[in-house]
Amino acid sequence: MSSAHPVQVIAVTGGKGGVGKSNVSVNLSVSLANMGRRVALLDADLGLANIDVLLGLTPKRNLEDVLAGECSLTDIMLTGPGGIRIIPASSGTQKMTMLGTMEHAGLIHAFSEISNQIDVLVIDTAAGISESVVSFVRASQEILVVVCDEPSSITDAYALIKLLNREYGVDRFRVVANMTRTAQEGRNLYNKLTQVAERFLDVSLQYVGQIPFDETVRKAVQRQRAVVDIAPRSKAGIAFKQLAEKVDLWPLPSTPRGHLEFFVERLVHGAAE
Repeated sequence: MSSAHPVQVIAVTGGKGGVGKSNVSVNLSVSLANMGRRVALLDADLGLANIDVLLGLTPKRNLEDVLAGECSLTDIMLTGPGGIRIIPASSGTQKMTMLGTMEHAGLIHAFSEISNQIDVLVIDTAAGISESVVSFVRASQEILVVVCDEPSSITDAYALIKLLNREYGVDRFRVVANMTRTAQEGRNLYNKLTQVAERFLDVSLQYVGQIPFDETVRKAVQRQRAVVDIAPRSKAGIAFKQLAEKVDLWPLPSTPRGHLEFFVERLVHGAAE
């Protein structure tokens, strides 16, 4: 059943592992929920699912069970902090891109079921530039690239942007600097990425801010909680709230059916290419 309800689909990615991508995904999702948005968070790291671990949740079923036709997407969704709905990944199933025709149809049907229940779908992609990562990112409406102050972070982020731009024509990316020591450090990271990307690629990069290094984040991870949940007034908590306020102003999709079914169709067709 098609829906006219606009759903914003945001992929959080970065190329490199260890840049805090999942933490950004969780805290952005909770911050948006705290602002009144109905948010679903999809753990798209199909080999090493970790959103449930970050939040101390124990999924009984996951996306693999939905694709097998054993349950609906609503059945597997977990409720997280702020009321966010979490869609757990199928850990150990690397190849989302190896789905057959029936699974493709099942995926489209599963997501169309929830399109009227959510306003935002945040996708926490895996690290690297595998086919699975590329499929999820290409299908999304907005791409948030997370970078941190490590040479390999900039190199890997550039590699992902280059692949998406040259192979698939993706030309718009948003950048957030994570675990920064100063505001200037975040701006410098963005400038480094912009200099190389705009020199060699036909892309537009927009800086959406920085999340400061904050010991409170580590404590929140140890407690399996979102930092915006247990310490909203911490430096990181405030920064995540500010990031969510910016994301809240991004334009809603203008596709006739909103974006969720369009997202799934592109995900499926991208995987089938």
